[in-house]
Amino acid sequence: MLASNVFTRKSTIPVALYSSEQCYAMEQAWFAQGNDSFALMQQAAWQMAQHIEILYEKKGFNEQLAKKGVYSRPVNRPRRVSVWAGNGNNGGDGWLIAYYLQQRGWQVQVIAVGFEKQDFAIKDDLENSDEDNGNPSTDAAKVLQLALSAGCRYLPFETSDDNGCDTHSTALLADVYIDAIFGIGFNRAPSNLYQQAICAFNEAVEHAKAMVVAVDIPSGLVASTGQVFKHIAIVADVTLCLIARKFGLHTKDGLDYGGEVIDIPLIPYLANNNALMPMPIATLVNTPYRLKPRRQNSHKGSYGHVLIIGGNRIDNSQGMGGAAILSASSAMATGSGKMTVACHKAFHGALLTSLPDAMSMDLHDNKGVKHLIKEASVVAIGMGLGRDEKAKLLFTEYLQAAVAAGKPLIIDADGLYHLASLHRENPMMIAELKAHSKTHQVSLTPHSGEAARLLNKTVAEIESDRLTAISECAATYGGDWVLKGAGSLILEQQLEQAHVYVCGVGNAGMASAGMGDVLAGVIAGLLAQADLEHELRSLHQAVIIHGLAGDVLVNRTSSNDGDPLLIGQRGLQAKDMPAAVRHVMQHITDSF
Repeated sequence: MLASNVFTRKSTIPVALYSSEQCYAMEQAWFAQGNDSFALMQQAAWQMAQHIEILYEKKGFNEQLAKKGVYSRPVNRPRRVSVWAGNGNNGGDGWLIAYYLQQRGWQVQVIAVGFEKQDFAIKDDLENSDEDNGNPSTDAAKVLQLALSAGCRYLPFETSDDNGCDTHSTALLADVYIDAIFGIGFNRAPSNLYQQAICAFNEAVEHAKAMVVAVDIPSGLVASTGQVFKHIAIVADVTLCLIARKFGLHTKDGLDYGGEVIDIPLIPYLANNNALMPMPIATLVNTPYRLKPRRQNSHKGSYGHVLIIGGNRIDNSQGMGGAAILSASSAMATGSGKMTVACHKAFHGALLTSLPDAMSMDLHDNKGVKHLIKEASVVAIGMGLGRDEKAKLLFTEYLQAAVAAGKPLIIDADGLYHLASLHRENPMMIAELKAHSKTHQVSLTPHSGEAARLLNKTVAEIESDRLTAISECAATYGGDWVLKGAGSLILEQQLEQAHVYVCGVGNAGMASAGMGDVLAGVIAGLLAQADLEHELRSLHQAVIIHGLAGDVLVNRTSSNDGDPLLIGQRGLQAKDMPAAVRHVMQHITDSF
């Protein structure tokens, strides 16, 4: 079966992303209008049960399920569902889903995690809830009683085989497994019992080759950050996302655990009431803006002159000339009119061999490079520059020259390394850069290791809350930022306000050397083209183009079996990217 065309997506509309706290606030705003919490739980569970039935009937609806070898629906037995429910409101959703599916003819079993024996005693009066009289008082307790009264079959997880990781002999071998263990309040490593439950759930799914549906968020995934602790989380095929889309589903570990995300808004009144709807913490984007065709009456100067500063050779080492060459090639592929690379003279031959339309300058010719900085439209610095003291002096001198000349800047790689040093040693230079960024485009593109050095933190601290990290980078240094990684974050400062985007394209094949150099080139090449409107050469536009180019290389762009661009994730190299970038640029100019 052919992979879907990378330019054909289910949704091209940007999606607002929210934190757990914001979703709780939306619920409270709804309840403050006099609406009933139990009715909201009923509405959520009923809609999710309907979605589960639809998904089951369309089991081959995506490649993830096909690759897992999910079997077709048998016609001679009932549909079977295993619902794993925790003892909070998310678990309450699970019990109610089980109740509704049983009403619809499904064979149901609930695996109850974290319950006490007395929780399963059936109370007399479900309507008049009163703890003092032994009747349920919370919504979750009410739906547990409703399911028990309806005869829903259940199995306490604590009494299953070996208290955990082998429930095959006692649990139902199901067609669909529902994860309702943890909700969006989860924010720390699960305790031993819940680690065992998650382990057992994933093993049961693997044994049954079944479909997994998560209620609101996969258990073990932090909804506000996308973090999973020690790889312990439910691996969902589908997440039924309640009220509003969660930020953590689209960055970091969320991409590996969330699967297909289906929104169940539940509270349409809030969506139409700006006074009650909070501002999203980020926006998911996966489609670039359409570009207009170029004017016929134009020349190379019409599309900007990019200066790449990098590709150094230190202490007779082989150096990193390839970094500067990759950036230059990508900037040209994006459409810049002219290109000059200021690199070590040892790499000039390699540069002209691989990119004969580029001009070259000796990186260590300070006077010549500073003259080029004045002439260039955009300056990108740092790719393969080196980290020794001589390189730091070059970086500082050329950065000062670019700021003095009022040039748009891209700072990447070793440039970020030296920027972190300047923050400690030359705060006045950082203040000048920050002031420059208020009136000129400055883009900085760290991965988590570089961000950690910039903020004097550990990589673990950066990865635990990437949204906070990118905000702190912008507050400290000014400018617009990309925090690279799975679901890269892009922060753009617009009219004194920061807006964060999450890149919804790209793939794991791009986790290879030189991809950051390519991105720096794409940003520079796009920014140099003054014929484009501001948003058409914005930072998030460049990141999307870069991600789509990576997707072009691992997915077929047509039904043609001889697709020359198709490579696949394993073995994808940065040198493959410029051709794909050209393909994306052509497509978004002609086809959108």
